[in-house]
Amino acid sequence: MPLLCYNSLMNLANKLTLFRIFLIPLLILVWMFPYGYFDIHFYEFEIGVFSLSSLNLIILIIFLIASITDFLDGYIARKYNLITTFGKFADPIADKLLVNTIYILMLAKNMIPAIPIILMLSRDMVVDGCRMIASKNGIVVAADNLGKIKTVLQMISIVLILLNNIPFSFYDLRVDIFLLWLATFISFFSGLRYFMQMKEFIFESI
Repeated sequence: MPLLCYNSLMNLANKLTLFRIFLIPLLILVWMFPYGYFDIHFYEFEIGVFSLSSLNLIILIIFLIASITDFLDGYIARKYNLITTFGKFADPIADKLLVNTIYILMLAKNMIPAIPIILMLSRDMVVDGCRMIASKNGIVVAADNLGKIKTVLQMISIVLILLNNIPFSFYDLRVDIFLLWLATFISFFSGLRYFMQMKEFIFESI
């Protein structure tokens, strides 16, 4: 592969990761904007006995664009063997910022229960602490498979919550909340694995 093309692809993968991070303030602005103050109203789609706000669909589009960049940057990095230290560091951070931000916004509007969010945020703090210890010892800890599965489940649950759990709401199946809890359990075991990998460094000064 020519050097110019190689560098362009590497930069593209990292730029997609950064773009995902830059979408987060936009997501917050769209969600938190005082529409009522400016007399802005959003259309409510009536689907059977359930309704779906067009604002939710706008938020969903922004979230899906961000989620697609998560797939693309990883795909480019793996296909062309362009996995970098920056990518290993920034990609999981971008994922956590995106997912945790929208979960907190949902929690503020009482759309989801608090306990799974508290557990997942606590897990992320433990993992970040493990990463800091790893970096001090010259180790770059990439996201493991459990962490990736957790992220996928989180993203699917977010999509369903924004869609008011449609189509599963017609069958009275809370698939959105089930996936949220499933992601929480996987998140816990993923965090435990990180901790066990780094325990010799964590306890070395005791």
